[in-house]
Amino acid sequence: MQGLIVDWGGVLTMPIDTAVGGWLKATGVDHHHYGDVVRRWVEPLPGEISPVHRLERGELALEDFEHLLSAALAREGSTVDARGLVGRMFADLAIYESTMTSLLVRARAAGIRTALLSNSWGNDYDRSDWQEMFDTVVISGEVGMRKPEPAIFELVLHRIGLPADECVFIDDMAKNIVAAKEAGLAGIVHRSFDETAAALRTLFPGAGWIPQRFH
Repeated sequence: MQGLIVDWGGVLTMPIDTAVGGWLKATGVDHHHYGDVVRRWVEPLPGEISPVHRLERGELALEDFEHLLSAALAREGSTVDARGLVGRMFADLAIYESTMTSLLVRARAAGIRTALLSNSWGNDYDRSDWQEMFDTVVISGEVGMRKPEPAIFELVLHRIGLPADECVFIDDMAKNIVAAKEAGLAGIVHRSFDETAAALRTLFPGAGWIPQRFH
């Protein structure tokens, strides 16, 4: 293995459910209302057009998505201001998970090629340390495609300059790992640093850049 490709939210940050849960509690939006709306949009029925998928591909402006989400929540019975809605929802994701970011820096310093592959909800990323962590970055809304579409895996492999069977992909969503494996990559469903590090030690035997634990 020569390449390490990672997701952003839920891998390099706290779990997305934790971040959104904090926003729900702070705003008083009912978590059932939010869950019902987002589940319908994330996993639409055949033939349905998903605002989430359109946003992730960059086909829908962030402000328009925020108005659609605010209106959908209102129909469920929860009222929330549309202005800056996504930014407030994901505010806690600005805090990076230091163990995972340190792992990427160490991997890259050891000669492993690294990449970020993220589905974006139009939100801003703190990119201040990305030059140390990544050789290349693929953000869904910037390239017009999204995970788990096969083409986005082809693109990140092209940009990282490695064949699929030499790369590992880490994501917190199992369906994206299934798609990555179908594209020929090795895959790890991220649940905790310790589990991910253990899986990486199997795929990169003898790699000194994978510590037992960060202190």
